[in-house]
Amino acid sequence: MLMQQLARQDGQLFYEGVSLEAIAQKFGTPTFVYSRAAIVANYQAYRDAFSDLSPLICYAVKANSSLSVLSLLAEMGAGFDIVSMGELQRVIAAGGDPGKVIFSGVAKRAEEIEFALRQGIYCFNIESESELHRVNAVASEVGTRARITFRINPDVDPKTHPYISTGLKSNKFGVAHSEALRLYRLAADMPGIQIHGIECHIGSQITKLSPFVDALRRLLTLVDQLADRGIEIEHIDIGGGRGIVYADEKLVPMSVFAEAIKRELGERGLQLLLEPGRSIVGDAGLLLTRVEFLKPGETKNFAIVDAGMNDLIRPTLYDAFHGVVAVAERERGARVYDVVGPVCESGDWLAKERELAVLEGDTLAILCVGAYGMAMASNYNSRNRPAEVLVDGDAMHLIRERERFEDQIARERIVR
Repeated sequence: MLMQQLARQDGQLFYEGVSLEAIAQKFGTPTFVYSRAAIVANYQAYRDAFSDLSPLICYAVKANSSLSVLSLLAEMGAGFDIVSMGELQRVIAAGGDPGKVIFSGVAKRAEEIEFALRQGIYCFNIESESELHRVNAVASEVGTRARITFRINPDVDPKTHPYISTGLKSNKFGVAHSEALRLYRLAADMPGIQIHGIECHIGSQITKLSPFVDALRRLLTLVDQLADRGIEIEHIDIGGGRGIVYADEKLVPMSVFAEAIKRELGERGLQLLLEPGRSIVGDAGLLLTRVEFLKPGETKNFAIVDAGMNDLIRPTLYDAFHGVVAVAERERGARVYDVVGPVCESGDWLAKERELAVLEGDTLAILCVGAYGMAMASNYNSRNRPAEVLVDGDAMHLIRERERFEDQIARERIVR
C-alpha cells in the first residue's frame, strides 16, 4: 500500500504537493485523484528497463481510460492495448497514435474491425478461428490486409485471482497452444490477412517471474516451429500482468524482469511488445471519501462513508485489499472499523478491520485505486459517478466533472 507520492505535512496528507483535504473541500467526495509524477515514473520504469530492445509499450486502456491519463501516456510515446471501438475512439480523442494500437478482446464486431482498419491500427490480436474469418472478410471488403497476431493460451497458471487469470485452458481467452500451428497456416492463405506476430496474456496482478518465463518459452517454441514452416514472426507480445503492491506483496524488480525476458529472447531480433495497465496507473491513484457516520456494533464497528461499491467495486468483486488512511492525523481515538458505503447491499464494503482514528466528517483516502476504479464505476442505486482530479506538483486539475443526475437520465425516455 506504499504510494511514493504521499507525505504528511503538519498532520495533513499531501499527494505530490497538494493537500488532499483541499481537494476534498474544492471538488467534494467521492473523488478519484491521480499523480502525474507516479504515472510518468511507472511508464519510464518499463521504458528504461527494456531500453536496449526499443519495445512498443502498449498501455492497457481498460485499466483507466480517462482522457487526461491517455493523453499523458501518448505524449510519452506509448502505444495502447484496446478491447473495444470505444477505447480506440478514446485513444484518438486523447491524441494517441492509432498506428501504435493493438486490438485485443474475444468478441470484436464487424463494425469495430472496420473502424480499426480504417484508422490504421498496428495489429489485431486474434482470439478464435471464427474471429480470424471475420477479420479476413472485413479486411477484404475494405480492400486491405489486416495485420494480426494470434493470442496463444499457453495453459500457464499465473497464481493470481481466478477472475483475472487468462492463460489457462479453462479461460475464454486466446487460442489453444495445440491449435496454433494449424491456425497460422490457415491465416497464411487468407487474402485479407498479414501475419505479423504472436502474443499471450496470462493474467493480472502477477507477482512472480516464473509464469512470464514459462509462457514466453512456450511462445518461442511456436516461433521456431512456424519458422520451420516458412511463417516468419516479426513481433512478440508478452502481455501485461505485472502486479503492484496493495498490501505486502513482494514484486520482482523491473530490472530482473526485463533481464529474464531479454535472456529468453536472445538474438532472435523480434520486436517486443508489452501491455502493462495496472502497473502503470494502479498505485498512481487514490479515492477520497467522507465519513458520514461512525456506527458501533456488538461484533463490528462501521465507518460509513460516501463512496460505495458502485465507485470502487474491486473489494466486492475480487475480495481485494486496498490500504486506507485518514487524511487528517489524529493522535487518539483509534478503533477497528469496517469501512462500508451507502449502497443497499451487504457486499458494499471498501475495507475490513482497519485501525483508524477518525471522527464523523473526516476524509479517508482509499489507496492504489488508479486501475479498475473509475473504469469500473457504475450508477448502481442511481448514484452519480465520482469526479477525477490530476495532481501535478503543487497544482490540482479537474479532469472529469462529477456526474449529475441529469447526465444519468439524459438518454432515457418515458413511454406512457
